[in-house]
Amino acid sequence: MNEKIAKTAIYAVLVACGLFMIVPFVWMISTSLMTQSEFNKHDSVFIPKETYSVWNDGAVQKRIIHVTDEGDSSVVHILNKELRIVQEYVKVPKSQVSVIRKVPSLHWENYKKAFTKVPFATYFANTLFVSIVSLIGVLITAMLSAYAFSRMEFRGKEFLFVLFISMMMVPEPIYLISSYVLLDKINWLDTYQALIVPWCVNIFTIFLFRQHFKSLPKELFDAAAIDGCSTFGLLWRIILPLSKPIIATASIFSLIGSWNSFMWPLVMTNRPSLRVLQVGLSYFNQEASTQTTLLMAASAFSIIPILILFFLAQKQIIASTAKTGMKD
Repeated sequence: MNEKIAKTAIYAVLVACGLFMIVPFVWMISTSLMTQSEFNKHDSVFIPKETYSVWNDGAVQKRIIHVTDEGDSSVVHILNKELRIVQEYVKVPKSQVSVIRKVPSLHWENYKKAFTKVPFATYFANTLFVSIVSLIGVLITAMLSAYAFSRMEFRGKEFLFVLFISMMMVPEPIYLISSYVLLDKINWLDTYQALIVPWCVNIFTIFLFRQHFKSLPKELFDAAAIDGCSTFGLLWRIILPLSKPIIATASIFSLIGSWNSFMWPLVMTNRPSLRVLQVGLSYFNQEASTQTTLLMAASAFSIIPILILFFLAQKQIIASTAKTGMKD
């Protein structure tokens, strides 16, 4: 009985934490579907709803902005179809003024406006190209390095691996200036090479592959060697088919890292044609700083692709990361 209560309490806490973590995402989607006037009024938080005033004189109904009441009259601004003020401080009978409430009010056009306001199509294309090419480089270097660290014997292997792992503790701003100077020396600044080549090696991915390769039975490698399988043949025909979950996990982590990269491309590139998604989103933030609904729409469609990819591959991620804690 006590065990059931403990499990129930644990799951309750986890559910509460999960709900708390998704609140910002729900608010972002909700805000992206509002009009700017709705957001400024703060009448709705999570459910977009549109509230506005109209003047109906019996012949035609017009959108208005209600200013104040004076006895039996109301002072209003009359709007046109584009919701711009065409007449100011007009007195109309109070009985002809009414409030319209629409629940919910979903303004999907915010996504179109945000996407076309700046060249987000170019930003998406650059991000996709950089992410895929970097992923190919990460997988190749990680597989070769992990095989060497897990199955080959050479002097200083453990020292080199510990040195690799220790580099994970160095934050990016530490080596940003030195990297900038190096890329400037070889004329790679403001090029695709600067966005791709330095990120074709990922130490955490090497660690994941090494732990997985060490978990494979040694007898499998011995049998393949007896059959005359070469080193690369062993890697291609034996190890890789058994490494699909770890490849999926490494791919997801690499794509998420490339998709969310901001500081590196911001410093290493300057041309608008080379901007990746996060840098483009930052520039869009400067241009549309007062249009919160468009900012939230742009943030939403920049996050949703990688979020969908993560949910599709979450089983492989869980299956592979469980092996990273295995002892040598």
